[in-house]
This record gives sequence, C-alpha cells and structure tokens, in this order.
Amino acid sequence: MTKLAGKVAVVTGASKGIGAGIARALAADGAAVVVNFASSRNEADAVVRDIVAAGGKAVAIAGDVSIAADAQGLIDAAVSQFGGLDILVNNSGIWTAAPVEQVTEDEYRRVFDVNVLGVVLTSRAAIGHLRAGGSVINISSSITTLRSPGTSLYTASKAAVNAISDVLAKELAPRNIRVNVVSPGFVVTEGTTAAGIAGSEMETGIVAQTPLGRAGAPDDIACVVAFLASDDARFVTGENIVASGGLR
Repeated sequence: MTKLAGKVAVVTGASKGIGAGIARALAADGAAVVVNFASSRNEADAVVRDIVAAGGKAVAIAGDVSIAADAQGLIDAAVSQFGGLDILVNNSGIWTAAPVEQVTEDEYRRVFDVNVLGVVLTSRAAIGHLRAGGSVINISSSITTLRSPGTSLYTASKAAVNAISDVLAKELAPRNIRVNVVSPGFVVTEGTTAAGIAGSEMETGIVAQTPLGRAGAPDDIACVVAFLASDDARFVTGENIVASGGLR
C-alpha cells in the first residue's frame, strides 16, 4: 500500500502501544514518520528499525509534548529530515484512575499538561508547516462516553481533547487541513499490561460488555488513523471515530 506515499507524519508517544502501531501503519502506507518518545529511546529505536527494515523511512526524536520547545522541535525535525509535514497524530497521553478525593493538584497538572496542553502545543507548532490537504488526528478515548467511576481526571482530559479538536476542525478547514479524533476502547498494550489491567478480571468484565467480544489491539486503532490520514478521508473532518468494539 502506498496511499501515503510522499507524506510526512509526526506521531507523538510512538515508542510503544497504540503510538507504535500507528507509526508502523503510516510507514507501511508510504509515509516518512517521526517517531516521538519522551523517555523510552530503546523502544522508539526498535520501532524505527522495524520501519526501515520493511523499506520505510523513520527517525526517532525525543521530546516532552507538554514543553513548547520540545513540541516545536518535533515539527522542526519532520521538516528538516523529510522536507515538510502532512500528518500530525497527537497520541501522547497519561492514564490515571483514582476516586476524586484522591486526586491531587500535582496529578491534575501532570495529566492535563500531557493530555491537553501537549495537543495544543504540538498542534500550534504544526499549523504553520502542515501542507494543504494535511491531517491532524487526535487520540482520545471511549471513556468520555462511558465515564467510568474513578476516572474523572482522565475522562475530563480526553473530553477536552474532543472539544479542542472540534474547534480546530473549523479553524483549519479554510486551509484545507482536516482535524479528526479516534477514541479507542480497551486496548491490550504494554501500558495496560504494566497497569495490571490486561489479563485481569477487569479485562474479562470489559470484554463481556463489548459487542465484538474481544479487547482491542494497537493495529485496530492504527488502521483507522491511517484511513483518516489518507485522501480516502478527504471529505472527513470534525469527526470522532470510536474504535471500541461496540462498547458504549
């Protein structure tokens, strides 16, 4: 597949999990990819090696999306390394779960700085470089409709991502830049495994409520992102595609 041939993409938080799956999928469709990571250099380098071994183009770039200079650096890297920018996937995010009485100011700032401010800063840095026909894809979560107990902070941060995306879709449409959201359901990743959710009774309960009867995999989300990044979605903007196996 070469439907993204000649395109340049930045994927934040792409060293593992959903982000790594997205980076590989975009590269498989022909895009040159900036694989962003905050601390997991070895994992990011492994993603780049996979892409290059498959005949694609990629580079790993460190950066904390909640810091303006780092966010700008990601975009500058795409332009300097590959000559431009067509696709921005804001995937970086921090999961947190706790009853509201246990939420601290520090945790609030940690989560919102990455999940919300990171989207704003990286999008702001990208807007001046995104070519006409470009695409911004923000990764949210189906938790915004499920609103599960104990997830007030995370749910609020992803609801903010949805609202920002709706506004940006209107702001950037005159430039022929599309902005969409993908909201995954439960996905088995390194993160959900480390958190003790994957393989637990919680996962069993989630799967039991999921009409398709299984947990998601990173590729289930990556293929939706690849569609939105491509010209196949050229008349799609301001949408939120929920990829949750039917769980609402």
